[in-house]
Amino acid sequence: MDVNLDVSGKLTALQVMQDSPVIPVIVLTDINQAVLLARALVAGGIRMLEVTLRTPQALACIEAIARDVPDAVVGAGTVRSALDVHACAMAGARFLVSPGYTHAVAQAGRDAGLPLLPGVTTGSEIMMAQEDGLSQLKFFPAMQAGGAAMLKAWGGPFGDVRFCPTGGVTAANAAEFLALPNVECVGGSWLTPPDVLARGNWAQVTALAFQACRLPR
Repeated sequence: MDVNLDVSGKLTALQVMQDSPVIPVIVLTDINQAVLLARALVAGGIRMLEVTLRTPQALACIEAIARDVPDAVVGAGTVRSALDVHACAMAGARFLVSPGYTHAVAQAGRDAGLPLLPGVTTGSEIMMAQEDGLSQLKFFPAMQAGGAAMLKAWGGPFGDVRFCPTGGVTAANAAEFLALPNVECVGGSWLTPPDVLARGNWAQVTALAFQACRLPR
């Protein structure tokens, strides 16, 4: 679903989730790949890009994409502290994704003016997030925490919450998640396979993004 987002404006978490069926979970070890990868994903229709803070090069990659790929909306993943939030905001991140939920990270995101998709795996975590005003959440790790069956169960008590399941989500099972009424998008690393990045096969990345954009939801 294209939400006709003006990428220069302020985002909401729901806009981040609704822009395309898949948010790519990106791990970059080479800053020289960042801009080329972002351009390849955008060419295939994917512009919400989650660059994870799993490598020392991550912040520099976020900064390069924010500076040189204006059609991309670069976000930061694996955000675990208020210090991470500050560093990501300084690098030019437009949204934040965390593997879990804390009040401190949520408050830092609000202070920075950046939407946050925090990770949850339990009803208690969902309730904590909602107490802090957040109802768009990341279900992580999705497959290990119950998969689509867990999300179906949550549809009753948490019918007002929308999820982005991530963790074990692949091209083969993404459609099962996207068919659920409480799922807006999925997160996955299959759009940026390490071997494809190592070869610099940007045309294949664009093809994978194109296919992901056409997943039904």
